[in-house]
Amino acid sequence: MSIFFSRQCEYALQAVMYIALKPDNEMSSIRELSRTLGIPYHFLAKILQDLTRKGLLTSLKGSTGGYMLAMPKENITPFHIVDAIDGSSFLNNCLLGFSSCSSEKPCALHSQWEGMRDKLSTMLKSTNIYEAALSMKKPQYLQNHSGHTTTT
Repeated sequence: MSIFFSRQCEYALQAVMYIALKPDNEMSSIRELSRTLGIPYHFLAKILQDLTRKGLLTSLKGSTGGYMLAMPKENITPFHIVDAIDGSSFLNNCLLGFSSCSSEKPCALHSQWEGMRDKLSTMLKSTNIYEAALSMKKPQYLQNHSGHTTTT
């Protein structure tokens, strides 16, 4: 589990990156995503429903149904996914949990956290989910996507 994001958010990022590698308008079933990424089926179903409600995914029911991106993959950033699942309050909250923390009245870690927080925000907002997925070196992302093949 990451130090910043919930397990639900981690799985959402993994699933959306996987879906981003699919050809446009090709659906990914929950079963395919669950099996390929090793995410528990029912937990993943809830995550994908949340992302659909937030407008990041589109879903179709039935034997040929599944999930696909609701907007161009180049327009979705990791920040969109994080914000949809965990929210973006971590970018404003005090690292030590104080309700009020500012440059005028900082906690012991304020100045260091402020710099790291800004870098994290920039990282999440500056790349799109498709570019991130293309740079993934995990085998489950390399096989059968956009001409990529698994190399072993």
